[in-house]
Amino acid sequence: MPLPDDTAGTAALAICESLLLALNDHNILPEREIVGILKDAAAAHGNAPAGEQDALHAAVAKLIYDILAGGNSVRRR
Repeated sequence: MPLPDDTAGTAALAICESLLLALNDHNILPEREIVGILKDAAAAHGNAPAGEQDALHAAVAKLIYDILAGGNSVRRR
């Protein structure tokens, strides 16, 4: 089964990750705040009301938790 073309979503993710890194690098947001933002975003999808988009919300929450685990959006010091 081919993957859907989600160029806009992939670009948005890359831009957001770069922004989070820049905010941390320039001491605008500390690491704990960035981690909090990511956890809030994951929780919003993880706690979304049941409906047609259940699989999408679960996949988005998992992706964000994977980003947190991998440290992609925060340069660990």
